[in-house]
Amino acid sequence: MRLGEVVVDVTPLRSGRDFRLVFATQAISMLGTHLTSVAASLQIYELTGSSVQVGLMSAVLGMSLLVGLVTGGLLADRVDRRRVVLVTRSVTAVVVTGLAVNAALPDPKEWFVFVAAVLAGGTSGLGGPAMMAATPTLVAPGQLAAAGALLTLTAQLGGMVGPSLAGVIAAGPGLAWCFAIDAAIYVVGLALLAPLPKMPPVAGAEGQHPLKAMAEGLRFLRTNQVVAGLLLIDVCAVVFAMPYALFPELGTEHFGGGPSTVGLLYTAPAVGSFFGALASGWTGRVHHTGRALIGAVAVWGVAITCFGLSPDLWLALAFLALAGLGDTASEILRRALLQHYTPDRLQGRVGSLWLAQATAGPSVGNLEAGLVARALGSSAGAVVLGGAVCLAGVAAVAVAVPGLRRATLHGPPAGQPDADAPAEPSKTAD
Repeated sequence: MRLGEVVVDVTPLRSGRDFRLVFATQAISMLGTHLTSVAASLQIYELTGSSVQVGLMSAVLGMSLLVGLVTGGLLADRVDRRRVVLVTRSVTAVVVTGLAVNAALPDPKEWFVFVAAVLAGGTSGLGGPAMMAATPTLVAPGQLAAAGALLTLTAQLGGMVGPSLAGVIAAGPGLAWCFAIDAAIYVVGLALLAPLPKMPPVAGAEGQHPLKAMAEGLRFLRTNQVVAGLLLIDVCAVVFAMPYALFPELGTEHFGGGPSTVGLLYTAPAVGSFFGALASGWTGRVHHTGRALIGAVAVWGVAITCFGLSPDLWLALAFLALAGLGDTASEILRRALLQHYTPDRLQGRVGSLWLAQATAGPSVGNLEAGLVARALGSSAGAVVLGGAVCLAGVAAVAVAVPGLRRATLHGPPAGQPDADAPAEPSKTAD
């Protein structure tokens, strides 16, 4: 295999201006999101001195995000997706600007940060499905995996750089600057996204009752083996083998370190994910995409199991990096298959459910890990058990959902009418 077939495929960036605009927007937005997230947590802790209040703010943000995602899925299939993205991002820019002003006051208001979390989470959720549903209209069907890899790369890079940069800015110019920079990033993003073409809904979708529209999306999930299998196999990983909540105890008790050791445990999966995205060129070329996805999730399960069994810190970090690599490959393949097998009229609703699961799943998984660790009296034992259950679940899904094993990104989705096939990429001149 040549090097060009392994490194991340940049064909979608060369093929058209519109996806380049989305990519650039996502790249800077991921950085800004982490600036605001870290700054808001720091500000709540400074104002209250309570980690419980920080956790409460995160919970409020997560709940409003989930509500926004479900509503945003319906909206993305009924209204021009470009308009949804621009309006929601404009509202979020105003909210983040308010956070900057509040932080600059001599006496910042704690309640305003909570209100802003509700507003920002809700509007981000409303716009998320529309942005995700836009991708299949901006790239060719054969480039979905490559486009997903590029967008994943922006998220991983933002996750590696953003929190550290937020800490530097907060310690220097101050928290208000973190919010102000993010607000400016939103304005730049609006300017980048404004030239995108209109993306109107499929004819007839506007008049459908919201409850019937949501029922149609759920019915599609129930009847489409590939999409249902994608969601089920993700549950195996994020619910049963999500060890992040155990890192503080593992770092201090199991590996005998301190805060720096805990930080390394959190960093290792992100490093693996970043390099996994860089080496993702194969994801768009592999013919048996479904089997590759099953293998990628199995890699996560095996790596998490071996991490729990590792007596040495550096060996544990290596397995966590391997887990991150498998997770990134899984995310790229799942996103591409989801968009490939979902008709355009349902992209918003199905995408919103996928995003909602991606948001809520890790939280449930971390809670489950904590409860199992308490029941077993061993955090390492809980990690090993979770990895084993994940592998058993992956095997069960692979056997029970043959459609997922046969899924591929090459050729039209089986049983899907031509009218529902992913749209051709936009013809905007480079």
